[in-house]
Amino acid sequence: MLCVLACAGCLTALAAKPVVKDMGESKYCIEVGDLSMIVNGGAGGKILSLKYKDAEVISQSRWPESFGSTFWTSPQKEWNWPPVPEFDKRPYQVELKKKSLVMKSETSERLKCSVQKEFTVDAKDNAIVITYSIVNEGAEERSVAPWEITRVPNDGLIFFDAPVDAILPAGLMDFKEAYGAAWYQTDATQENRKVNADGKGWLAYACNGLLLVKQFQDLEPSQPAPGEAEIQVYVNRGKSYIELESQGAYTALKPGQKLSWTVRWHLVPFEGDCLPSQELLDKVRQIAKFSAKS
Repeated sequence: MLCVLACAGCLTALAAKPVVKDMGESKYCIEVGDLSMIVNGGAGGKILSLKYKDAEVISQSRWPESFGSTFWTSPQKEWNWPPVPEFDKRPYQVELKKKSLVMKSETSERLKCSVQKEFTVDAKDNAIVITYSIVNEGAEERSVAPWEITRVPNDGLIFFDAPVDAILPAGLMDFKEAYGAAWYQTDATQENRKVNADGKGWLAYACNGLLLVKQFQDLEPSQPAPGEAEIQVYVNRGKSYIELESQGAYTALKPGQKLSWTVRWHLVPFEGDCLPSQELLDKVRQIAKFSAKS
C-alpha cells in the first residue's frame, strides 16, 4: 500500500511539473517532452535557444541580428532597417501563467502598434505553439502582416512545398526540385541573398541529426504584404547564418483591433544524411499533418 501511495505521489509530482519555468534575469524555459525553448523577455522577447535534449538548432552567434528567433511586422518597407526596437530589442511585459507564457511589447512610436507573444505547449503533439498578435494602438486604420524570423547555422538542408520555378528571384540560390518539394543544400558566397516563395504552410530545416518543422497558415498568393511572401529564406554572406522566415496574411486593422497568427514548432531527431529524400519529406508531412501527394 505504501508503495502504491509513493508511486501515486511520484506521478502527481510529474503531472504538476510546470511546462514554463522562470530562469531569472528575464529568461524563461518552455519544455515539452525532450524539447526545450529559452525566451528572453528582457530583450525583445527573443527566442535564444531551441534544443532536442542537449542538441541545439538555433544560431548561437553573438553578432547583432545573427542569433535567436525574433518577430517583426511586415512589410519591411514601412520601417526599412534597423528592426523596430520596441519589437526586437526592448523589454517586454511578462505574465507567467500556469500553462503559458505571455509577453507584450511597448507600443512602437513609429508604427503605432504593439506586439504580443503567447507561448504554450501541445504535449500530445510534442510541439511548442507560439501565437503572435499585433494590436493597432493608433487612431487610424493600419494594414500589417506578422513575420517570424528564425536564425540557424549555415549548414544542412532547407526545404518546403513549392515549385522551384516559382521561387524569386530566379536562380539566386541553388534550389533543386525533387519529390514534389523545393530543396536547398546550404552553401556560402560573399553576398547576402534572399528568396521569396508561396509554400503550403510549413518550412523545414535538417542539420546534424535534427529536423526542425514549423507550421503556419497556408496563404493564397494574394495574401502576403506587398513585396513579401509566405516563405522567405535569407542567407548571410560567408559561412555564418541563415534566416528561416514565414509571414501571415496582410490585414487591415481598425484602431484597437488585433491580428493573431500561430506558428507550431516541432524539433525531432532523424537518422541519415541531409539530402533530399521521400522519407524525409514524408516525415515532415506527417509531423505537419500533411498527407503525401499521390
